[in-house]
Amino acid sequence: MTTVVVVGSGIAGLTAALHAVENGCRVTVVTKGALPDTNTRWAQGGIAAVTHSADTVASHAADTLTAGGGLNDTAAVDVLVGEGPARIAELVDRGVVFDRDADGDFSRGLEAAHAVARVLHAGGDATGAAIQAALGDAVRAAGIRVREHALLRDVVLVDGRAGGIELADGETILADAVILATGGAGQLYAHTTNPLGATGDGIAAAIRAGAAVADLEFVQFHPTALAVGAPFLVSEAVRGEGATLVDDAGRRFAFEAHPDGELAPRDVVARSNARAMAAQDGRPVRLDATVLGAERLAQRFPTIDAAVRARGLDWAREPIPVTPAAHYLMGGVVTDLDGRTTVPGLYAVGETARTGVHGANRLASNSLLEAAVFGARAGEAVARDRGWPVAPVRRAAPAPAAAVDAPPFARAALQRLMWADAGLVREAAGLDRAAATLAAWSARGGAREVEDDNLLLVARHVVDAARRRTASVGAHFRSDGQHGTSGPHDTDIALAAAPAASTPAHPEALAC
Repeated sequence: MTTVVVVGSGIAGLTAALHAVENGCRVTVVTKGALPDTNTRWAQGGIAAVTHSADTVASHAADTLTAGGGLNDTAAVDVLVGEGPARIAELVDRGVVFDRDADGDFSRGLEAAHAVARVLHAGGDATGAAIQAALGDAVRAAGIRVREHALLRDVVLVDGRAGGIELADGETILADAVILATGGAGQLYAHTTNPLGATGDGIAAAIRAGAAVADLEFVQFHPTALAVGAPFLVSEAVRGEGATLVDDAGRRFAFEAHPDGELAPRDVVARSNARAMAAQDGRPVRLDATVLGAERLAQRFPTIDAAVRARGLDWAREPIPVTPAAHYLMGGVVTDLDGRTTVPGLYAVGETARTGVHGANRLASNSLLEAAVFGARAGEAVARDRGWPVAPVRRAAPAPAAAVDAPPFARAALQRLMWADAGLVREAAGLDRAAATLAAWSARGGAREVEDDNLLLVARHVVDAARRRTASVGAHFRSDGQHGTSGPHDTDIALAAAPAASTPAHPEALAC
């Protein structure tokens, strides 16, 4: 019997675990928090899939490719949209109760860059929580062993292949295969919608094991995070329902950036928000959802409604302050269509992986779908793959950076550096400065927490990838590079946004 250790307990990891068990494997799920403490649980907007006769997989594929700036792997996109409906049916069978309309059909929402309404949701804006709960129940019912509060340190290599994992406390768990599903690395940035656990653990462990990574320059910044209180995402679905973005003067400015206005691709809207903030001395822009009314907001977005009101805001009566924040990492550990990395026995799924499905910019609500589709494929692959051969792939090390007199390392200092020099808008001088500082911190060594080491390693690869890609595309925007690939007039927006991203006049307004 093939033994498998899955690191991570979100939709990608639990789907992979369930499919592996259902195909005869013995599985252990390891997670550094409690089982439900994942990015998945916080996903509000929903999951995109073709579930209605008015929609087609060709349309979903076209929208995915457009959002991705043409850099998507078309085979991966075909798998995503083609297998998506089956994964939705599977989630329903596992107990996910998606919202329905009066006729009993799935209630489908419209989100940015989708040609039609195809985004399913559960509990209004609690889709991730509903999926997380159902999959957690399914894992327990299947008798899968779960190790909570166990932090991954490294992948154990045995004769050149993954043979298990080492935990931060020194314990080793041996297995025939390892599936990394630890999510992304939002904690690289001073302002992020991600929970504290998003520290790039799986990506860093894969790099140390010799696995290839790619597309790490493509970091998606969500346009609308609450700019009051603790970090909290205000879903794109709110704009899909009719909310608009306004500046201090009450002017809708998003159409200056793109003909789709507030429903343009996320990178365009995020930079549009940053430009408007720069024009008003760094103060947040406002999301105006008053047209929806109190009853509709509470019914459709109960989680957001509660969070907004807990901060003393009444978004049914007045616009609420929002700001861009790091949200999703399109790149990661390079995999094939079944989750295989370039290290034998090592797999990656979800935000940890770079399947190529997102290209330069992820289409809204494709993340949960990717996790379900490719998690299932990886879980099935490990059951049949023991001993599969892999041709080695050369992994590029970060380019050398000039030495600098860097300040002492601290996670907060790393986050500020990445926000200023490798954030919404990048240019050569800032990226060189970031690379030199990161290299100096790495060279000093010293006693650091495992998560800080992981963030530092992933940061070096993000910055190196951003230095190498001199043209702007998708979520990677170079103010000193070639333009025209991200949307109409985007050059002007990004250049004007740079002061807000680098040196906000009111940093407290960005505490999101």
